[in-house]
Amino acid sequence: MKISSLISCIALVGMSLTGGSWGADRLPSVESFFSNPDVTQAVMSPKGNYIAFIARNADGSQKIAVRATADLKNGEVVNEGTVDDKILSLHWVNEDRLVFIVKSLKTEFIGNTDVIAVNRDGTGVAHLISGDWEHTAQSTGSNISSKILTADYAFFSVAHDNSDDIIVRKYLFSTTTYEIVGTRLYRLNTKTRKLSELLDGPQPPNVTGWWLDASDVPRIAASQAKGKCIISYLDPKSNVWSELANADCYEGSTFNPVDFESSDTIIVSKSFKGLGALYRFDLNKKQLASEPFLNIAGMDFEGSIETDYGIKKMIGIHYDGDAKATVWFDPHFKDIQQKVDGILKSTINEITCGTDCINAPAVLVKAQSDRQPTQYFVYNVVNNSIIGIGGEHSAIKPAQMGMRDFAYFTARDGLKIPVYVTLPPGKSTSPKPAIVLVHGGPWVRGSSWEWEPDAQFLASRGYVVIQPEFRGSEGFGHAFFKAGWKQWGQSMQDDLADAANWAVQKGWADPKRVAIMGASYGGYATLMGLIKHPDVFRCGVEWAGVTDMGLRYSTPQDDATSDVLNYDLKTLMGDPVADADMFKQNSPLQNADKLKQPLLIAHGALDRRVPIVHATDFYSAVKKHNNNVEWIVYSDEGHGWYHEPNRYDFWKRVEVFLDKNLKNVE
Repeated sequence: MKISSLISCIALVGMSLTGGSWGADRLPSVESFFSNPDVTQAVMSPKGNYIAFIARNADGSQKIAVRATADLKNGEVVNEGTVDDKILSLHWVNEDRLVFIVKSLKTEFIGNTDVIAVNRDGTGVAHLISGDWEHTAQSTGSNISSKILTADYAFFSVAHDNSDDIIVRKYLFSTTTYEIVGTRLYRLNTKTRKLSELLDGPQPPNVTGWWLDASDVPRIAASQAKGKCIISYLDPKSNVWSELANADCYEGSTFNPVDFESSDTIIVSKSFKGLGALYRFDLNKKQLASEPFLNIAGMDFEGSIETDYGIKKMIGIHYDGDAKATVWFDPHFKDIQQKVDGILKSTINEITCGTDCINAPAVLVKAQSDRQPTQYFVYNVVNNSIIGIGGEHSAIKPAQMGMRDFAYFTARDGLKIPVYVTLPPGKSTSPKPAIVLVHGGPWVRGSSWEWEPDAQFLASRGYVVIQPEFRGSEGFGHAFFKAGWKQWGQSMQDDLADAANWAVQKGWADPKRVAIMGASYGGYATLMGLIKHPDVFRCGVEWAGVTDMGLRYSTPQDDATSDVLNYDLKTLMGDPVADADMFKQNSPLQNADKLKQPLLIAHGALDRRVPIVHATDFYSAVKKHNNNVEWIVYSDEGHGWYHEPNRYDFWKRVEVFLDKNLKNVE
């Protein structure tokens, strides 16, 4: 379908990075924060001649659009989705063909994603992998060389050789427990559906991760079994695997592969002065460099490598510090970064390319800040010009958003805790009602210095939003991570109360009007915060929350293999037998009678990560002692809100709940 002008929801040029001035009585709508993105996941074609992106239709469904970088006013809509599907990712196979991954919003379970290929003009559609587990089971023999693959296959990456191939991962299942015990890689032709082995010969057992060199040869494999993490290396000359590392998964002494720098060198992350830094590992000598070449002050490395597959070389590294940044090793891209930053002065600008980066006529720019949702631009390398493609949330005006900052506070035991704070827009310096917003995981890094819809929505309604990276969060060193082991409801919980008290001491938060809210682990922490620190938290909102640690072991999980249950969770959360007393003392379910404050609970009926029994059991218990509990079940949701109407409904309920129980109280 030809389009002679921009997709109706996209403003191609003239987008403001600073925002206009709206009247104080015109708050941005719930929909402007929580709609599906107007434009998202823009990706540059291998040679830089085309840009593809996902765009939102008026009904909330999605479509894939393609534009030539030399003529951004015209292009193709190559796929139209439905409101029951979500396009998870989009990738260029070669200069003429794309592949995209679609999730059905009607069901939630592992593998419920379809993989579809299409030409950039909308022709040549091929359904490659079915996300329906009822699809006819097929073996890996030659009889499936031209058929749709089953849901035990998943997209892994594109090939980087300008062929029509992608690389897919097959999940290997135990014949006794029927759980995933490893993966194996294959090449799949996106036109003929021909499937072929990527590896010639055996592989290590229990492989959970793969790293391919610039020629798409699997050279590094990560395995996990019985609490041990093993890194293996395939020698391309002998075609024999050997171990590079074998250690307890959580002892923090080994390294983690990041990506290949060249055919003989892999970049790894390893502890340097207690923080994850980047080292080079010589595969010929099987030797780690004595010093890191990149380390980030106060933080572990988290990021990605930018590789030019034409010259088969690393040209840059994108990473998260207190804000996002890029280190370029290639002088051409250093120059491009300086020029782009000179044009887009009020945002952090992440530059990415296709596969033939050095010779590309154009690159993609992803621009964002704490108050500016992500916007996408095409930078023309030849004439030093930049044109906007669109933004993820174009209705958001940066001038209406709150300032966001990164800081540290000292917990009651002396540990320094990182925290992000988003202040309400405006110049008022008086204490405001505040919300401690707790990230899920919990063993992840929760936030970054960027626009976040949850935090900015709450800030737009006049709340100070405090997002602590409580102990146990990843990204701040192994010792900080380990400090949270077996600390659910204990020191991890105290960090949240200490964050609230710190914000009060700074003069930002009104001590009589502080709430706590979060999802998943954040839901657990919300309940325990209300139970354990009623003097700090006046009310709470929890969704998709864990309500009893023991239920994590006794209810089915979509990703909880026996290794996760027997090693990961026992190390990080606790042993349900040996730590039974600790589980009971820190169980919201078993302490529900102590929760007296107003509470909003929401859960998805289809949740497989934290099954709804967590919510129903807790609601039955707490309502016996608390008449101020609101209860929402979304019948068509899993672990989180994928459907736009449900997101709108939930956050409107949150707004009303907080108005009543936090903002407008004495």
